[in-house]
Amino acid sequence: MDTEIALKTAADLSPFALFLQADIVVKAVMFGLLLASIWSWAIILERSRRLKSINAEAARFEDWFWKADNLDTLYEQAGRAGHPSARAFVAGMNEWRRSMAAKRGQVDREGLRARLASAINVAIARDIDELSDRLSVLATIGSVAPFVGLFGTVWGIMRSFTGIAASQNTSLAVVAPGIAEALFATAIGLFAAIPAVIGYNRLLHQVNRLEARLSGFGEEFLNLLSRQLDGMEGR
Repeated sequence: MDTEIALKTAADLSPFALFLQADIVVKAVMFGLLLASIWSWAIILERSRRLKSINAEAARFEDWFWKADNLDTLYEQAGRAGHPSARAFVAGMNEWRRSMAAKRGQVDREGLRARLASAINVAIARDIDELSDRLSVLATIGSVAPFVGLFGTVWGIMRSFTGIAASQNTSLAVVAPGIAEALFATAIGLFAAIPAVIGYNRLLHQVNRLEARLSGFGEEFLNLLSRQLDGMEGR
């Protein structure tokens, strides 16, 4: 008989049973936290895959860039590409071409260098901003989920104490299910928050590294155009 009671109690304290037995408020908290966890994992996987792909494309494009004999030929190829390195290159080349087409006599070298740097940096900043966009969601889930879970726990414990007072029974069999339901909400909150925080820190590090890489490429490209500009002025 004791064995049957123990098995029934263990079954009642399973995660699925705790969710079904919980109050509607605690259920809403648990369900919301599970959705937040799924959302954060979707962002982590999608951004990780995308950053890996962008880094591989950047490595290939930089290799093509340094091997190219003619920037105009590379410009035609880069115009069909869709990754940040190519867009930074195209932005710089567009400004270079417009300035060369509009020049009258002597070129304002410093003004052109400033415009080239601005065009390249704006293209890089636009891509980095787009890549960083969903990271704020991870930061929000990581910081808010534990408190949402704690709210569910406090609410569940309050209901448990109310039930104890109504039944006037303080035995463990009466108290345990309600307390377990309440604590389960905190566990789900941590389950949602911990991967979100780790994913946010990791992805932010990768985005910062990509930004440094793109900025370095932009500086090298700007230096190349600047040397071409000096050569043109020397003739």
